[in-house]
Amino acid sequence: MNRRLVFSHSRQSVYLALALLIALVVQACAPAPAAPTDSGAPQVAAPAGPVVNALGKELPADAAPLDQQVLVYPYSGWRTFTTIDFFQAVYERADALSDLLSDSLVRLDKNFKPNPGAATEWSLDESGLVWTFKLDPNLMWNDGTPVTADDYVATFRYGADPTHAWDFSWYYQGVIKNWTQAVNGAVPVEEIGVRAVDAHTLEFTTESPAPFLPAMLVYSNAMQKRALEEHGGLYNSDPATSVSAGPYKLVEWTKDQRLVYEINPDYKGTNIPYIQRLVVVNIGQPSQLLPAYEANEIDFVWGSGTLSPADLEIIEADPDLNAQYHPHYGDFRTYYFFFDDTKPPFDDLRVRQAFAHVLDRDAIVANILKRQGIPAYSFLAPGFPASNSAAFADTYPLDIEKARQLLADAGYPNGEGFPRLTLKLRAEGPAPTAVAQAYASALKDALGIDVEVTNMDFRSYMEELNAKPTGIQFSLISYGMDYLDPSNMLGVFVSGGRHTWANADYDALVREAGGFTGDPAERTKMFQDAERILVEDVGGVFVYHQTPGDLIKPYIKGPALEPDDNGVSAWHWPGFSSFSDLLSGVYITNEVSNYRQAPD
Repeated sequence: MNRRLVFSHSRQSVYLALALLIALVVQACAPAPAAPTDSGAPQVAAPAGPVVNALGKELPADAAPLDQQVLVYPYSGWRTFTTIDFFQAVYERADALSDLLSDSLVRLDKNFKPNPGAATEWSLDESGLVWTFKLDPNLMWNDGTPVTADDYVATFRYGADPTHAWDFSWYYQGVIKNWTQAVNGAVPVEEIGVRAVDAHTLEFTTESPAPFLPAMLVYSNAMQKRALEEHGGLYNSDPATSVSAGPYKLVEWTKDQRLVYEINPDYKGTNIPYIQRLVVVNIGQPSQLLPAYEANEIDFVWGSGTLSPADLEIIEADPDLNAQYHPHYGDFRTYYFFFDDTKPPFDDLRVRQAFAHVLDRDAIVANILKRQGIPAYSFLAPGFPASNSAAFADTYPLDIEKARQLLADAGYPNGEGFPRLTLKLRAEGPAPTAVAQAYASALKDALGIDVEVTNMDFRSYMEELNAKPTGIQFSLISYGMDYLDPSNMLGVFVSGGRHTWANADYDALVREAGGFTGDPAERTKMFQDAERILVEDVGGVFVYHQTPGDLIKPYIKGPALEPDDNGVSAWHWPGFSSFSDLLSGVYITNEVSNYRQAPD
C-alpha cells in the first residue's frame, strides 16, 4: 500500500531546508581529528569496552554513559492524570510516557507496519472470524510470575465491563464478538470473543470478518490479572503495587509533579530499549513547553496542537531550533466542527450547509496554523488509505452569500431567531483554540450568530460527549487514527458511536467495506462513497489535517529517527510506548553533555 504525505511546494522547501540544516548539524558534531603528537603522528586513544545497559543491550559508539541515558519528557499538567494504563483510562494519561509495563500483542514500526510484539505469530481460520495469537512464552512479570493468555483475557474483560465504564470501550464495538452487548450490560463480560486456549494461546472471535484486527490490536497491552483483582485498575499508579512485564518499571510517582521509570531488568521481551531512565515532568500549560525546551529542562516537545503561532515564529527564526523541528504526519489527525443534529437548529441540513460555507480554511492555515496544518475538505487526510480529499475541495467552498441564503431559507434571515451558541473545546492548546475563536468571529460577522468559545477540562468534556443524549451542541474536536485503515477513521461517524449524526447508507457502506476481503480497489471505492455521504450531509465541517512538528534535541538519535519509507525523519506515532519499536530505537548521544548534566 503506497502511503505518501502530501504537502504544498512551500512545505517541500521546508523539508529541503531541514535536510540541509540537519546535515550541517551532523557535520558540526562530527568528532574532531586527533591532536598530533610531537612526532607528527596522530595520537590514538586506548580502545574502551562497549557500554552495555541493564538488559545487556550494547549501546552505539557515540552513546553517552549510562548515567546520561536519561530521557526527560513533558506531560500536560493541565489535563487529568491518574493512570499510565491504556485499559484503565485512555484520556487520563495526560500525554505522559505510558503503556510501558507490558507488551501489546502487535507492535508498529515507523512505517505503521504491524510486527510481532507479545504475540510471536497469528493466524485466521477458514471462517474468517477466529484469530489465534501465539504468545511469547518467555514473557514474565517482575514479581516472578509468567505472562499468560489469562492476563490478556482479564484485561479485555475489564475494558468491556460496564461497571468500569472504560472511556475507550467504543473502539472494539462491532468488532469483537459480544463486546457491544457486554459494554451495554446485556451479556456478562465472560461472553466476549476473547478467550485463553492455553497459557500461551489467545483467541479472538469477531462479529464479522475483520481483516484489520491485527493492526487494531496495537492497543492490547496486558494488565496483570492478579494485581487487577487484588488492587483494582489503578494498581500501576503506585510504585508499591505496580507490576511490570514490559521494558520499564515504575519507581517514582509524585502526583502532579513527575514520575520516573527505570529499565526493568526482568524484562524478557523483544522491545529492548537503550535508554536507562525516563523522567516525566509536569510542564503546566502549553505556553511553558518551548521555554522549558530552550532551557534544556526537557528533551522533547510534541507539536500536536501545543506550539502556538508565536512559538512557530520563534522556531523558524532560530537556525538551531529549526534544525531540531521535525515535521511529520502524526496520526493523520483531522480537526472538525460537529453538531448535535437531533434537535434544532442543526437538525436542518441547510443550517449545517450554511456553517460549512462560512469556513475560510486557507486563512486559518495561513494566519494561525502555518506549518502545523493543511486545509481539510473531508475526514481522511492525504496519504491515508482511501483518502480522496481533493475530490471534495469544491463541495462547500467559502461562499458567504450562499451561506446567508441557506440560513434565511432555514428560517433565520441575518441570524434572526438563531439561538446563542457555545462552542466547546476539549482541553485544547493554543492553535485549535485560535481556530475556534476565528470561526466564531466569522459566524458573527457573516451570519449574525453569537458564539461563545469555552475550553473545557478534558474529563468534563468527555462526560458530556459520551452522555446520551449528548450535552454538546456545537464543538471543535479532532480524531487521529488508531490503526491504518479507513474502517477506523470512518467508523467514528457510524451511528451509535461518538456523534449524533446518523445515516443508514453511510453505516452500511462502512460496515461492508470494513469486512470486505475482495478487490482492494473495490473496498477503497466503498469507503470513498461513504465519505462523500459524510461530507455532503455535513456530518462535520472539516477544517484542517494536522501536520505537526516535534522538537527533538540533537543528542537523541537512533534508527527509529532515520527516514521512513516516505523520507520523513521524525518521532513517529504511536511514540515511546510498548505499542511501537521507537522505544527500542532511540538513545542519548555523548553530545548531551553540551546541554545538561545527568538529571536526578
